[in-house]
Amino acid sequence: MSTPQQPIATPFNAASTAAEVMAGIDLTGQLAIVTGGHSGLGLVTTQHLVAAGARVIVPARDPQRARVALAGIAGADRIDVRELDLIHPDSVSAFSRRVVGEGQPVALLINCAGVMASPLSRDVDGHESQFATNHLGHYRLTCGLWPALVAAGGARVISVSSRGHQIAGIDFDDIDFQRRPYDKWVGYGQSKTANALFAIGLDARGKDRGVRGFSLHPGQILTDLGRHLSAEEIAAFDVLDEQGNQRLDPHAGLKTVEQGAATGLWCATSPALDGKGGVYCEDCNIAAPHDAEAGRAGVARWATDAELAERLWALSEQWTGLTVPV
Repeated sequence: MSTPQQPIATPFNAASTAAEVMAGIDLTGQLAIVTGGHSGLGLVTTQHLVAAGARVIVPARDPQRARVALAGIAGADRIDVRELDLIHPDSVSAFSRRVVGEGQPVALLINCAGVMASPLSRDVDGHESQFATNHLGHYRLTCGLWPALVAAGGARVISVSSRGHQIAGIDFDDIDFQRRPYDKWVGYGQSKTANALFAIGLDARGKDRGVRGFSLHPGQILTDLGRHLSAEEIAAFDVLDEQGNQRLDPHAGLKTVEQGAATGLWCATSPALDGKGGVYCEDCNIAAPHDAEAGRAGVARWATDAELAERLWALSEQWTGLTVPV
């Protein structure tokens, strides 16, 4: 039975912080993997997982830069930085084989790394880079880590999507912008919709084997994710005050990094989600369906459609040659 895409009772809200969500959570002896775990939301996520007792593997394109960023964290001796570039299939495969070969179950896989509104580029197979990185890279990673996730006997796979999924569904006729003009925001929205649909497809395959999938919107937070944006583009989002500092209004989606990391950590650890999965979350809760007349909150119908999730899974399987056994 699928989990309803409707809010549940929770003591947390849009203003809740990572520390509040993680209070009382004990992850001693568990292994977590956090892509993008050395910067922005990922860094805060790594900090709190380690503080809860977990051992954390942080994959990074630039391991030395990641080690510098993580060096000052309490419990840094339980952080293992390893090389991984999500857009390169061979890199993902090598990383996954090493983790699985070490034999320790993976209790949490938090797919936090990503790119946003980047100029048009393509992976080695010709796939548009935002879709290739944000979706296909994490699809490959999850499939590659599958034996370790199943071995945990209760793993969760968390896909960091975005309210940006409301920009666009997936154009299955031209995902890679081979015929239509490239629009960096449409490409981003498409990849974030893919994150949400991936969680549905994964959960359908994993729930009987103890692996549950979730996706989420963390909030609007100024991080390195916006590195491809001009000052004018950032200003247009109305996230800065007159002095150029970030405006904070968590109930409007404008959050600190600590508040932004809270929903992902809630998805990863909350007992309230035991036995649930395949849902898109925001503000430390399962999101309601999007109602355009009521504002931007909620999840678009095209990001919760099980048939579209299966279509995306079949295409991802075809493009990567990978899947998970059911």
